[in-house]
Amino acid sequence: MRQLIIILVILLQPLLATAQLQAMRDKAQYDFWLYLPDDYKEGANTKRAKRDAMPIVLFLHGRSLCGNDLNRVLEYGPLDALKRGLDIEAVIVAPQNPGGWWSPERVMSVVEWVEKHYNVDSSRLYVLGMSLGGYGTLDFAATYPNKVAAAMALCGGSTLRDLGTLREVPLWIMHGTADKDVPVDASRRVKRLMRQEGKTPRLRYQELIGVNHSLLTRVFYLEESYEWLFKHSTKGRRKVNRWITITRGDMKHAYEGLTRGSVKYEIIDSHTTTKKRGTKDDNSVTTTPAPEGYYIVKQGDTLWRIATNNDLTVEELCKLNKMKSTDVIHPGDRLKVKR
Repeated sequence: MRQLIIILVILLQPLLATAQLQAMRDKAQYDFWLYLPDDYKEGANTKRAKRDAMPIVLFLHGRSLCGNDLNRVLEYGPLDALKRGLDIEAVIVAPQNPGGWWSPERVMSVVEWVEKHYNVDSSRLYVLGMSLGGYGTLDFAATYPNKVAAAMALCGGSTLRDLGTLREVPLWIMHGTADKDVPVDASRRVKRLMRQEGKTPRLRYQELIGVNHSLLTRVFYLEESYEWLFKHSTKGRRKVNRWITITRGDMKHAYEGLTRGSVKYEIIDSHTTTKKRGTKDDNSVTTTPAPEGYYIVKQGDTLWRIATNNDLTVEELCKLNKMKSTDVIHPGDRLKVKR
């Protein structure tokens, strides 16, 4: 069994160096990232430890991040939001799906491992995902409704036929009506099947007129998303919060106020020599500075990453460069990033 553990210490502020992002392999049925915030505190089974126990945010990615390279999971979502400067006071768990539909049982194996080894509050397990991850979110919440305190499913659907159990979970479904990757009918089907089983007082269903697939990604970068999740618990009467709102305008301005590029990483790899900050990557490409309004592609870049870093959607980036979203980009390529 591999024992590779990569620890990335994220310095969200110069004087706080305790936040950790660890790559966990061979611990459960999916490999996953585990983020421990600055104020995470270990503890035995005592009243104080229970008081310090932190909520869990479980992030399920979309199909584009499937595979066996955990670094791909860092491209978007809560972990990338942390890198950009968003403060999320929770233990964040981000498994990687090697391919196919998300398996609720395999996801639960990850959650159970984290609950066993870390000081977390099992009554505050929150699940959110997009696209394939939206399907995974709804499948997981429907399979384990008593475990999920609240769930947020973006432009997804469900592979299940019986969705009556979702009525027990505070649930926020969002979908754009102009989504060409996952048609809005996928979410409409979920709402219809839930209502066939009875009233849905815990469901928030939101269709965004004219919104495409990629814009929903920005929900992961909004404080309101996590504020809404954290309003819920499996303890006591389970009501859904309807006061916190997220609009199309919020999504468009999601990156404003976040400190891009302010986070530094220290990588510790137990199987290789530690790479010190500031060292040149073996795969780096030497390029001349990009002209105004252009970007030079670097090793590891994706169209999604370039687009979001320049406040564009992938569709807008491709239109600017007269290319398709399926086109391959290479280090050294020059892309236009200003309209």
